[in-house]
Order: sequence, then structure tokens, then C-alpha cells
Amino acid sequence: MTETTSPITASRIEHDLLGNFEIPASAYYGVHAARAADNFPISGTLLRSHPIFISALAAVKQAAALANRDLGLISADKADAIVKACQDVRAGQLHDQFIVDMIQGGAGTSTNMNANEVIANRALEHLGHERGQYTHLHPLQDVNLGQSTNDVYPTALKLALDDHLRNLLDSLAHLRRTFETKAMEFDDVIKMGRTQLQDAVPMTLGQEFSAFAVTLEEDETRLREGRLLLHELNLGGTAIGTELNAHPAYRIRAIETLRQITGVETLVSAANLVEATSDVGVFVQLSGILKRVAVKLSKTCNDLRLLSSGPRAGFNEINLPARQAGSSIMPGKVNPVIPEAVNQVAFEVIGNDVTITLAAEGGQLQLNAFEPIIARSLFNSLDHLTAASTILADKCVTGITANRELLRTRVAESIGLITALSPAIGYENATLIAQEALLTGQGVSDLVLSRGLLTQQQIDGLLLKIFQRTTTESPLAAGA
Repeated sequence: MTETTSPITASRIEHDLLGNFEIPASAYYGVHAARAADNFPISGTLLRSHPIFISALAAVKQAAALANRDLGLISADKADAIVKACQDVRAGQLHDQFIVDMIQGGAGTSTNMNANEVIANRALEHLGHERGQYTHLHPLQDVNLGQSTNDVYPTALKLALDDHLRNLLDSLAHLRRTFETKAMEFDDVIKMGRTQLQDAVPMTLGQEFSAFAVTLEEDETRLREGRLLLHELNLGGTAIGTELNAHPAYRIRAIETLRQITGVETLVSAANLVEATSDVGVFVQLSGILKRVAVKLSKTCNDLRLLSSGPRAGFNEINLPARQAGSSIMPGKVNPVIPEAVNQVAFEVIGNDVTITLAAEGGQLQLNAFEPIIARSLFNSLDHLTAASTILADKCVTGITANRELLRTRVAESIGLITALSPAIGYENATLIAQEALLTGQGVSDLVLSRGLLTQQQIDGLLLKIFQRTTTESPLAAGA
């Protein structure tokens, strides 16, 4: 790669195996990134849209430079300049110079080249040279020393995913705590539970919201388990895991250094680097967990939309906070827009899982060439689930209110109430009461009382036992 600068055009000419290519003189990227940007105008989502990924790439390059310095493979001056450049990138500088589309051919080579060139040109400035003067410090010979795209890209991807997962876990925990708060608020709100959309047995609204919280807590556990699998790295394996062109001690030294740089103490080298270079199973598993989160979160949103349906012709058990006008033609209509948005994120995550599955299956022999689409899909799933969980908590769940009087009335009128009383009055009596209530429209408790099967105190006691409440107030009494 050579360079000349034209003062008239404010550009420089760089050279690669395909020939010359004109680069803006101000650019920190070089010929390889420029060709890739020209080749892949696909999604419009460029590397610079993912700062966590860029910072992870810089962390890998920083660890590599320090390992190569310690092993005597690169001069201290060059290594220090590379380290400073990496620290600049990790601090948020030069991200606009990462110009390659996230969807790219070449198994991520364009991403690695873009990182090499930006870091090299920034390092040249630290050494007192102009950008593009690669005779002093070279993107491939120095910044990429002992490395290949095939170990750098997946290592950086795993580090970035680890950070994204931390953010998602924080967001899910916030949503879970919001549901837990609502569960306590609604602990005394009696309602009818439903199975197959039919009245089933009494429960409290608090129990329903507590279940929403628990299902999130289960997913948090699965995500923490999945995070640990990201910490097994193939760094040092170079092209196919055989460690070709890397110092025998480089692999261990680089990962030790990466642990120090990132603060992730559980980073380890894969037991078999050839297998680790070709296998993307960890991404498939992570995507599967994200799909699980999405499916359960979407089901929760379905429940919230159904419970709030109406307000006059639906369930109308709860009220979601109004966020915007719901119709251009129907005055006064308000829609459950927050749960609807979360539903759509869930649909996207499920679709991303299909993409990742196909990309993983499509790999051949010693390398999977489709990690870029895996990366883009996982980043989108993680980012969007994180945002969706936060807005669901802050713009919806925290403002939910219960229609207590309506719920209590429906329990009193529901035939499903008989199920709670049947152990005390017997199945045959319960069946007769249910049939009569259905035919006459009378309340179950009124029929039980009129037949002398139970007293009001006994009915209240049975219901209180179900809900495990300590209050002596009747669940069906006014004000309960």
C-alpha cells in the first residue's frame, strides 16, 4: 500500500492489489475501507452506527499491539502510538471514519481493514507523520500483526455483544421491578382469571402482574448464562485456528491483555481454535435466548392490550396511560401504542433469529463467511429489545391503573367463582349452582347463600385462603 498526496485536489492516492484508489486527504480510512464502502451500499447502516462494536475492535487492536510489543515483535514507539490511537477510538473519536456497511462480503474483512486503517493513520499522527505515510507504520504489517479478520472480527463481536447484553439486562430488570411494584399495588384487587378466554377461577390482579415480573426474571437468568458463553475467544488463531503467522505465546498474552483492557475477567482462549473459528453456535444460542425474551415480552403485551381493551365494549380491567391520539377519523379514540411497538420489536427479533439460523447453517469448512449479517441482526435485536423494555416500563406499565369496582362486580357475577367454592359444597352442588346462575343471571354467591350451602363468612374465608391474604375484609365487599 503506497500513498501520494495532491495539494490541489486535497486527496491522496493509495494502492492495493487492484491498483490505485483516490482517498480524501482528510480521511483516516484507507483504500480497503474505501473500496468496501463503494462495493456494499446495501443497508445504509454503517459501522459508525455501532459505537460499542467499534470500541471493541479498538480494544482487540490495543491488546494485540501490547502483546506484540511484549514479545519483541514490534517497536515500543509503534506499539505506543497504536495504543494511543486505540484509546482515542475507544473514547469515541473517529467513529465517523468507520464507513463500511454492516452487511458486507468477505466474512468481515472490510470491517477489520477499516479498523486497521483508521488506527494506523491516527497512530501516524501520534508519531508526527501525515496520514497515509505507511512506510512509518503500516495498517497490515503493524496494526494487524499476528491477526486475521477471522479471529479479530468474532472476538470484537463477542465483546460488543457482552456490552449490549449488559444494557439489555439492566433494561429488563427495570421493567421487572416496575411490574413488581404494580403487583404490590394491585395485591388487593380481586378479578377473574381466564383460560381460553373463558372465565376460570378468581385471582388477584397483583398475582397476574407478579407473573409478568417472574417471567422476565427467568429470561434475565437465561441471558446471564448466555453471556458467559461469549467469553470464549479464538483470538490468536489467525486465519483458520492454526495460529499461522502468530508468535507461539501471542494467543495467551493477547487474551490476558484484553482482560485487563476490558475488565472482563472471564475471557478465555477456546480449547480448540480451529473449531472456535468455524463454529458460530454461540451466536445461534444467544439469538435463541433473545427470541425467547421477545416471545414472552410480546405475550405480556398481548395481555396488556387485551386487559385494557374497550373501554366500553372490551375487557376494560385496566387502563393504560394515554400517550397520543389514536385515530384521524374516530374522535377520542386512544390506542395501546406502547405495547404495539413492543410487539413489533418482538416480531423483528423472531425474524432476526431466522436470519442468524440460516447464516450459521450456511458456513462451510473452516470459516463462516456470514458473521456480518449475524452481527447486524444480533445488534438490532439487542438494541431494540433494550429500548422496547425501557419504554414499556416508563411509558406504559408504571402508569397502569385498575378498574377495581368493575373487576369486583365481575367476580361476584362470574360462574367461575363456583370453582373456588366446589371443594366445600361438592362437585354436584357446584354444577347445579353453575347451571342455575347461567340460566337466571343470578350471582353464584347469592345462590350458594340462598340454598344454605355456605355462609358469607365461609365464602369469604375460602376466597381469602386462595389469595393468601391476611385481611379479614371480604374480597367481594365494597371497597375491597
